[in-house]
Amino acid sequence: MPSGLRHLWYFFRIIQAVWRSEVVFAFDTFSCALPALLAAKIFRKKFIVRTGGDFLWESYVERTGDLVLFKNFYTAAPGKLSLKERIIFCLTGFVLRHSSAVIFSTSWQRDIFVPAYGLNLSKLFIVENYYGLKEASSTPEKKNFIAGTRPLKWKNDARLGEAFSLVAEKDESLVYDNATKPFDVFMERVASAYAVILVSLGDISPNLILDAIRHNKPFIVTKETGLYERIKPCAIFVDPENVQEIAEKIQWLSDPLNYAEQKKNVEIFNFTHTWEDIAEEFLAIAQKV
Repeated sequence: MPSGLRHLWYFFRIIQAVWRSEVVFAFDTFSCALPALLAAKIFRKKFIVRTGGDFLWESYVERTGDLVLFKNFYTAAPGKLSLKERIIFCLTGFVLRHSSAVIFSTSWQRDIFVPAYGLNLSKLFIVENYYGLKEASSTPEKKNFIAGTRPLKWKNDARLGEAFSLVAEKDESLVYDNATKPFDVFMERVASAYAVILVSLGDISPNLILDAIRHNKPFIVTKETGLYERIKPCAIFVDPENVQEIAEKIQWLSDPLNYAEQKKNVEIFNFTHTWEDIAEEFLAIAQKV
């Protein structure tokens, strides 16, 4: 449905559920959050937003092709926003400021949003993503780097492809695999892969990297991520704007000795954060606000 009409449709669909509830959770900052906030206000219910990515930044990059880093977006792009994007910015700010609480998965995104939207720190909370127990994996049959992501410009696939082209000139055994598959099939490919690679312009809590860790697969990841401090002991970070550096890190990880070292680092990473932990933290926040 067209924007606006679908928000109105969603508003009427949730009215009965909101009326019967004590707390309303929204798992984005605009599409469902705006109508859900209005419904919650009407019935005087607690309203909590859990942020995911950044709908505004992602939409802007997709529309313009301007490969601005997420951390720079709110200082570099305000004057370049379309009318629709300016409306989304204003309404997103309205939602965030009028929520009972806002839950972020990382402090990195929180610290970007606070000055951009003028948020009250006392209403902001951190609940990290799911970090599961280690799962089975197999020895790779080839040096394939899994990079399957949605075909979006902010995922930086063009630069990653360019980096692999540079590496292929020196080592033809390396395989760049950016095909997307249904989740179960994709996880099987991760479990049997040589490594995982993600070089987005900004990835707040990239589940692809957490999947790689669960399967004990070495990985290369953008340094523009909210997981930086958490995964630092086992990560290979790259500047997503530096094609040469990405190529060098791919080449470095293709060396058997370096690969063995990184695999060991991933294997000893044992932090877990279960769905039960997440649910308890959400409920504790709901009781607090």
